[in-house]
Amino acid sequence: MADFVLDVPISFGHCDPAGIVFYPNYYRWFDRCYHTFLHEKAGGHSLVCEKLGAKGTGLIDTGAKFPSPATEGDLLRLEMTLVEWGSRTLRIEYVGYVSDRRVVEGFELRGLFIVGEDGRMRAGAMAPLQDMIGN
Repeated sequence: MADFVLDVPISFGHCDPAGIVFYPNYYRWFDRCYHTFLHEKAGGHSLVCEKLGAKGTGLIDTGAKFPSPATEGDLLRLEMTLVEWGSRTLRIEYVGYVSDRRVVEGFELRGLFIVGEDGRMRAGAMAPLQDMIGN
């Protein structure tokens, strides 16, 4: 069961010359889905970072597969699931559908980035973020 769902109407500007969604747009929509979820659950990225003393909840890894094309006029239903909370990472998976047809499968591995005593950026503990968003 998805933790969050975002509907994305696909327009001409999202497509490449072949008329299908230009793949980087899926990564934008993954990010938008995550940040919309954060806004609804915890007041948004900036507030989360302020409360946790973090610089951001940034990407460590990401990837996607495109089993079927989406085109102009389609409505993409993007389902996001928080799959695995590690001590310093969160794995998020996305599945996108047009009607009942799967058009994208992707993932993000995110970290909570903080500045250490030495002034260097590092991945912080994820437990406070997990507590904040309740998943």
